[in-house]
Amino acid sequence: MREIVHIQAGQCGNQIGAKFWEVICDEHGIDPTGSYQGSSDLQLERLNVYFNEASGGRYVPRSVLMDLEPGTMDSVRSGPFGQIFRPDNFVFGQTGAGNNWAKGHYTEGAELIDAVLDVTRREAENCDCLQGFQVCHSLGGGTGSGMGTLLISKIREEYPDRMMLTFSVVPSPKVSDTVVEPYNATLSVHQLVENADECMILDNEALYDICFRTLKLTTPTFGDLNHLISAVMSGITCCLRFPGQLNSDLRKLAVNLIPFPRLHFFMVGFTPLTSRGSQQYR
Repeated sequence: MREIVHIQAGQCGNQIGAKFWEVICDEHGIDPTGSYQGSSDLQLERLNVYFNEASGGRYVPRSVLMDLEPGTMDSVRSGPFGQIFRPDNFVFGQTGAGNNWAKGHYTEGAELIDAVLDVTRREAENCDCLQGFQVCHSLGGGTGSGMGTLLISKIREEYPDRMMLTFSVVPSPKVSDTVVEPYNATLSVHQLVENADECMILDNEALYDICFRTLKLTTPTFGDLNHLISAVMSGITCCLRFPGQLNSDLRKLAVNLIPFPRLHFFMVGFTPLTSRGSQQYR
């Protein structure tokens, strides 16, 4: 009841998404084989928002993983929770988008999009009462931004009355991989304004600052940033995954947050954050 289909696109989206699944599997007491090992009935009560129950009592994430090159998929598959995902739900090309939005949106991505939509459609049809989709992607690369927004617009066409939540990592000049990030981001934001209902904006620069200043890490890695992002994603989706009175689905969350339909870009925050050194004093 009230299921969400999770989609992760591109290298950044897949790395964040993999971390997200690690965190929520841990919260719901699910081990890397998909078996429930938890201790509380609350963990099971709304488990079907993000998981399908397979044969033998295993739980499988309702997740679609896509990329235009196989590298990140392989690392997700060989990661700690790699075996929990359904093998059919990995959809990938071979060429990569080369940080080019147009490649992701119009050429390479357009060739792969039907395969992704087939998997997404199958997951959506397996739901009793689908409430919406959530997409993890970055706006600075080629696949996450170009193909991610293409997928969002195609899903919007097919499921106009379902909610679309995105977790979008926005590039910043200080923490920059490539010189074309501003173009990719600008082209993506235009699509998100039109086709998404709620966008959670994540900023690498702010995350780096938190790691430096608050967590006192001398050389933050992307692993550290992803760990922070997964904590935030877990917190945001907490009200959807556990029983409660407030914001119990995506639409109620939107009602409380969005003043006008196009003003749906949210700044996320997390508190308290404590460095390892000062943990014992809290």
